[in-house]
Amino acid sequence: MSGFFSLNTFMVKQLLYTFSFFILLLVGTSFKKDSNSSLYEDFYRRNLETFEVSQNKLLWYIQSNDLNNVYILKNIKQKIDSLRIELKAIDFWLRYLEPISYKLINGPLPVEWETEVFEKFEKPYKRLGAGITLAQLHLDEDSISKTKLVELVRTSERTIKTFYQDSIIYNLKKPDHFFFCNRLYLLNLAAIYSTGFECPNTEQIIPELKSMVNNVRNIYTVFNRSFNNTRLTDDYDSKYNQLIQFLNTQSNNYENFNHFEFIRDYINPLFAINQSLIRKYNLKSNNNQDYSLNSKATSIFSKSLYHSQNTKGVYSRISDQNVLSQVEALGKLFFYDPILSGNNMRSCASCHKPNEFYTDTNFQTSLHYDRVQRLTRNTPTLINSNFNHLLMLDGKHITLQNQTKDVMTNKNEMSSTEKELLEKILSCSDYKKALKKLLKYTPQEPEISIEHVSSAITYYYSKFSKHSSRFDFAMNLQKDLSRNEEQGFNLFMSKAQCGTCHFVPQFNGVKPPYVGSEFEVLGVPKDTLYKEPSEDVGRYEVNPANETHRAFRTGTIRNSSKTKPYMHNGVFKDLNQVIEFYNGGGGSGRGLNVSNQTLSGDSLHLTNTEKSNLIAFIQSLDEDIPLENPPLVLPKSSVKSLNKRKVSGEY
Repeated sequence: MSGFFSLNTFMVKQLLYTFSFFILLLVGTSFKKDSNSSLYEDFYRRNLETFEVSQNKLLWYIQSNDLNNVYILKNIKQKIDSLRIELKAIDFWLRYLEPISYKLINGPLPVEWETEVFEKFEKPYKRLGAGITLAQLHLDEDSISKTKLVELVRTSERTIKTFYQDSIIYNLKKPDHFFFCNRLYLLNLAAIYSTGFECPNTEQIIPELKSMVNNVRNIYTVFNRSFNNTRLTDDYDSKYNQLIQFLNTQSNNYENFNHFEFIRDYINPLFAINQSLIRKYNLKSNNNQDYSLNSKATSIFSKSLYHSQNTKGVYSRISDQNVLSQVEALGKLFFYDPILSGNNMRSCASCHKPNEFYTDTNFQTSLHYDRVQRLTRNTPTLINSNFNHLLMLDGKHITLQNQTKDVMTNKNEMSSTEKELLEKILSCSDYKKALKKLLKYTPQEPEISIEHVSSAITYYYSKFSKHSSRFDFAMNLQKDLSRNEEQGFNLFMSKAQCGTCHFVPQFNGVKPPYVGSEFEVLGVPKDTLYKEPSEDVGRYEVNPANETHRAFRTGTIRNSSKTKPYMHNGVFKDLNQVIEFYNGGGGSGRGLNVSNQTLSGDSLHLTNTEKSNLIAFIQSLDEDIPLENPPLVLPKSSVKSLNKRKVSGEY
């Protein structure tokens, strides 16, 4: 009885909060000028408590009933759906203010290997998931454990108390956090909330989205009444009201949802206004959620939206464009010069061919250093590689410069050594003179080293990642797409389920707030006969665990129509084969034994027209990359035998 009494007392308190809130709204115009944060804090607490009450009710219901009863299971599913709606009323705050705790309330994965940007400072670590999404998924399993279900919900119920802590409430006293919360909210509207990434019940995706957008409208209202001097502007309010009207016209069937118009006409413009307000109010953040994001970006589809790699390396201190042009020119020479290889016959351009979008489209994998064997993995394009926090298909490297050094010294690729490479480079007076001239800009690296070489190369090729596609121009209202391309994007974000792994805007595995790189297990076959999966263990080589076995970093879809063949082993020759692979449920959908596959093994049931539209959209992501001619000659060396080397190498 005491528990029942406590629960009802809590509900009475909720009613009092609700009543007092509306009274405060009525007298809101009498608030003193910026700011009465108590109303805003009160609103936050009240929403937390509403969710907490519902959690308690769900937990009590699960504990008190027989899960073998079909009617009971149906009720639990309905209660979880309702609870998810209530969560969306506070998701705006929770996901930003305490992201790790949030995953214990609504984490989509049972086990997560954290591969965030912070892996640059610490090794990846394992985190067990919990919360209502996993509870919902467990109810769809063949064998349902009451103990497991209770623990998933109880963990969520315990974790919500974290958000009452003073350290979190303190953020609400100042307006700064609000605009950063709002930024993440808008990015998630574009990339997460409407795709089903963390909503296993597809029938609930759009209803949840609509409910969330309306609930956030209430947060806006209370915030504006509480912080008069740093409020959302009228043009933001107007555009947000238009968004609500748009959503009211949309079907609850997520396959029919118009993602294209949703993002182009509403979310992206709202994002631009919010960014302008962050700059106008000179707001600063110390939250790791904002580690990569750039407050100067005016569009979600700007190549400056987030920073993941330092393309300058040791030349980071240089801002003078004339000096940077010298670094770029030096990097271009290095890129085409086989002097970097052990036999002076291979260059970066041997595998990353400029006229093939800086990949190798003629073979499944590029030629081995020995000129006989083939490398085990497909050559990835260098274009947009700087939009990944972790590099290589297995996430082995955390910087572009380390990746470049690894290729130059890898015995299977260029097979040189740092010592030998530097000796040969410095035997060329032009190289030596150029590198010495740049030393004054690298006090952290006062002597010529391989860092100078690798940094020049990465700065050179990163310039090809600055270009936009027709899709980007369309999202920025500068061009139009065809109806087929728009429909292809809508499929990409819904029925085809591509958007749950390839996230807007780079369409790679980096999702908001763009501090982590996702890895997936797809069950890629050894060959197109589908008799066995690829032997490559992928991420497992770097971080051994069951979850990482055969996992590979999710690459970008951009320019993919130009960068065949596909998958880590180049097994698929065209986009039709790739789409058929996903349409059939990956490797496990074809009968391969891939017990840890993260891709659903169910068929997507795509029609021929839908497949065609998907390809049309993918082609709209092709970027207009200018082709450059290779250098006509390479710097002369004092070692005569080195002067026989050829631009781009021999193989």
